[in-house]
Amino acid sequence: MIELLHKFGLPINMSVQGSGIDEVNAITHWLMLVLFVGWGGFFILTLIKFRASKNDKADYDGVKSHMSSLLEAAVAVIEILVLFGFAFPIWANRVNNVPSPSESLHIRIIAQQFAWNIHYPGADGKFGKVRPELVDEQENPIGLDRESENAEDDFFTINQLHIPVHEKIRIDLTSKDVIHSFGLPELRVKQDAIPGMSIPVHFEATMTSDEFLKTTIGTARQGQGLEIACAQLCGLGHYRMKGFLTVHNEEGFQAWLDEQAEYLLESEEDDDW
Repeated sequence: MIELLHKFGLPINMSVQGSGIDEVNAITHWLMLVLFVGWGGFFILTLIKFRASKNDKADYDGVKSHMSSLLEAAVAVIEILVLFGFAFPIWANRVNNVPSPSESLHIRIIAQQFAWNIHYPGADGKFGKVRPELVDEQENPIGLDRESENAEDDFFTINQLHIPVHEKIRIDLTSKDVIHSFGLPELRVKQDAIPGMSIPVHFEATMTSDEFLKTTIGTARQGQGLEIACAQLCGLGHYRMKGFLTVHNEEGFQAWLDEQAEYLLESEEDDDW
């Protein structure tokens, strides 16, 4: 079923958590197929059995069999089993087993019309304070207070999320204005970003961006990288609220961090000048 869903548009899975989500998707589609065929067949059988040419007089006694009630009860039981046996446990794992900042790469993402502001804590792994009154859409869109503790090595990107492969990622998600929806389809991540709330999202990538691109060869997505999608209509510019995800190997991610630290140092020197 998973292969069939891929043919109908399900993106390739490249996260540890994605297999469980895909399993629930497959079970749900099988269940819906059985229900469609079963109820469709029952409807056709009813049309044939009770057609006017064979039943010229109405039967006021009605159906005496309880088979239809038993079928409805069986469908309800199956749906309850799928809900409590698969869907709830997977959701519980997502919301209850959030890794702590010390055991994961901790990132903050602040959504706004129409961009993703991505805040990294720097080499010390600790975030500096952000203050709404310091927000400057050109120079400081997250309102980072450079004079606060731990803020010296913090840096941020806009619409560019970089993470390492085979490492737990924790993202604290919020919004500056309206509700947005943070989506990484290949990593099976979809979470609303809500103003005034910080919502944790966690995942672990199983392949790098280069490895992903190899899987797209010969398909309609050939050469197209991983994207951050906003799945919530958030205003007139919703169509352009798109970011990009790059998954590095360990060495590549460290090289990218070093590059950002060097750029931050150069920026501070320019400010001093």
